[in-house]
Amino acid sequence: MEKRLQNEIEHGRFLAQHDPGQTWNWDGAAGRRRWFRRVEMLMADLRPDMEVLELGCGSGFFTRELVKSRASVTAIDISPDLLDLAKRSLPNSNVTFMVENAYEMSFDNNHFDAVVGISVLHHLDIDKGLSEIFRVLKPGGFIIFTEPNMMNPQIALQKNIPVFKKLLGDSPDETAFFRWGIRSRLYQFGFRNTQVFPFDFLHPSLPARFVPLLERLCMRLENIPVIREIAGSIFIRANKES
Repeated sequence: MEKRLQNEIEHGRFLAQHDPGQTWNWDGAAGRRRWFRRVEMLMADLRPDMEVLELGCGSGFFTRELVKSRASVTAIDISPDLLDLAKRSLPNSNVTFMVENAYEMSFDNNHFDAVVGISVLHHLDIDKGLSEIFRVLKPGGFIIFTEPNMMNPQIALQKNIPVFKKLLGDSPDETAFFRWGIRSRLYQFGFRNTQVFPFDFLHPSLPARFVPLLERLCMRLENIPVIREIAGSIFIRANKES
């Protein structure tokens, strides 16, 4: 197994022994707002008749929302430790959990109507990941991901300076994306009708009493040219042509 995958398995073991929600900053008031916004973005086009793949499900935070779509959900991760947590959180539901390598998935070609994930692509060798995602996606299907934005100053420091990586709970190989770079990669691997845009200025460590006021301000910043480029995250949507 290549070193990058082994690092992710070890990182998953570390997260499973701690509190993934706290490490990923989903527990505070601002973190929850950021979380629910991502849920809305990723679930907007899901329907009960779909076969949906969740890539990098981790401990099942997003999976618990995905199942509410009533789609048939397959949730995969490279970490068996995190998958154990996910299975315990959803013992009886319309989801199948599987340990899978995102570069060599066991699914047939053209199998899924949608492939979705929160903050997972930046853990992968992106060329290997996109090639395999394209393979398992049905013609006419779509992908939706939210990922960290390398144009954001904190993200740039966190993803490029090892001491910050370790301090903030990153795995050794994870990175972030420039929106024009990931858009180019999507076209290179055959995706079309791409939407790639920066969003989210709401910092997860913001005290709860400030969230209502600053959330409105942050939403306005997303509509200001140039300034919006340094938002914390990138939204990615693209189709496989039918």
